[in-house]
Amino acid sequence: MPQAQVNGITINYQIDGEETGKGSVVLINGLADDLESWDFQVPALVEDGYRVLRFDNRGIGKSDKPAGPYSSRMLADDAKALVDLLGFTKFHLMGVSMGGMIAQEYALAYADDLASLTLGCTYGKADGFCQNMFGMWGDLAQGLGVPFVMRDVALWAFTGTFFEERPEDAAEFGEAMASLDMSLGAYLSQLAVIQKHDALDRIGNVTMPTLVLAGEEDILIPVRLSKKLQQAIPGSDWKTVPGGHACLWESPDPFNSAFIAFLNSVSS
Repeated sequence: MPQAQVNGITINYQIDGEETGKGSVVLINGLADDLESWDFQVPALVEDGYRVLRFDNRGIGKSDKPAGPYSSRMLADDAKALVDLLGFTKFHLMGVSMGGMIAQEYALAYADDLASLTLGCTYGKADGFCQNMFGMWGDLAQGLGVPFVMRDVALWAFTGTFFEERPEDAAEFGEAMASLDMSLGAYLSQLAVIQKHDALDRIGNVTMPTLVLAGEEDILIPVRLSKKLQQAIPGSDWKTVPGGHACLWESPDPFNSAFIAFLNSVSS
């Protein structure tokens, strides 16, 4: 995969699809997720005529992992430097979970770059429940290691129905998350992003077409927090799809359909 030297670091990225006139989509990953986390979305986007850019955030995959802590604005600036280098303009930006927090900061700082904004399974600011959970993840990571934490995250990310009806898929996802190759320092640096992100008082300044998308049974980032975010963005759209926090993996077809329908409505 190609790599770029931007914002003082090396970022690993991948571009799929060709320019067709429908525009480009930039995808931003969640905490401890590399660019392969979009494997269930990219084929559908390319088939519908979009060119897609995805990349490893600092701290994960083949991108550099400098000392942290990181912030949502820092990672938004990384994304800005990358798209500028690659010549992406007036693109559709989608971020999920931590990626949604980064996307918020991008939209607030670089609004002129965006044709639309989609925020998936995310919040404008963590509540006490989330802060306690994230604090526990940090403690577990330092005491028992990052793979142990990711086993716990897998339980929060999927629905009970998924574990009951698709046990083989659940086991496969759990094993993949538990085998994550991420150092403790890099994990804690990314964890700081979701702990400290706070855009709720500023997000009302977002003016581009915006969709806030949530998994109907998300218990990791409760749906009420995503709804609160949507209500703070004037004129934004709201959509829920089957699944939990990892609805983009658990039920990719409804997720993709909702996302692409929004993109097409904006493009038309």
